[in-house]
Amino acid sequence: MASPSSTRARPARPLSPHLSIWKPGPAMVVSILHRITGDGMATVGTVVLVWWLAAISGGAASYATFQHVFMELWGGAIGYLFGIGLTLSFFQHLATGIRHFVLDVGANYELKSNRAGSIATMVFSVLATAAFWAYLVLVK
Repeated sequence: MASPSSTRARPARPLSPHLSIWKPGPAMVVSILHRITGDGMATVGTVVLVWWLAAISGGAASYATFQHVFMELWGGAIGYLFGIGLTLSFFQHLATGIRHFVLDVGANYELKSNRAGSIATMVFSVLATAAFWAYLVLVK
């Protein structure tokens, strides 16, 4: 004889929570940004660095091609795009790394301060990138 609970139809439910049920908060966004910025710096930064080193070792014509692509083509837009993108990635990854260090020592787990810390990493990265590039463009 079957038990009463086994004869009733059970609603179809997922076995575990999926990302679709979570509302993305600042901590989740910062965690994802940390991974993206780390991978971005590792891949894009490495490709640009290797191209630059190969251009230097390849001679004047090779370096002139690199310089043309990053400094002259479309008014230097490609160079600015890569430079600002890598700088923003660096500052975001740095700030999130410091935030993770603070969390690792057991601090900042209260909801309000954790949220504020997450938002602060994003604000810091944008302000630090703007200050860095303002210095490069306006002062230098």
